[in-house]
Amino acid sequence: MHTLTFDNGKEFAKHEQVADTLECETYFAKPYHSWERGQNENANGLLRQYFPKARGLLDVTTQQVLEAVHKLNNRPKKCLGFRAPYEIFHELSGTDAEKLVGYALIT
Repeated sequence: MHTLTFDNGKEFAKHEQVADTLECETYFAKPYHSWERGQNENANGLLRQYFPKARGLLDVTTQQVLEAVHKLNNRPKKCLGFRAPYEIFHELSGTDAEKLVGYALIT
């Protein structure tokens, strides 16, 4: 990872620690500039295949979320040489990410 772009939420208050740990440059997106958060917007679009905007998230079960995450992380991606995020994670970490229930890799 070379750069990381954050939204402007308070959940990123420790952004400097994240930057130091990952040894990458960090940036903050301008409000209402969705194109500055391309990966985030892409992931949102992919998730909308499973959870349309009209659907209330209160109606979504944990199992449904985990199934969507599993499907997306097994989906080959052009930016990963047509390999799936799970494959890359396993290659780099030696850990079977499919067993890490609840983690969303979605690269």
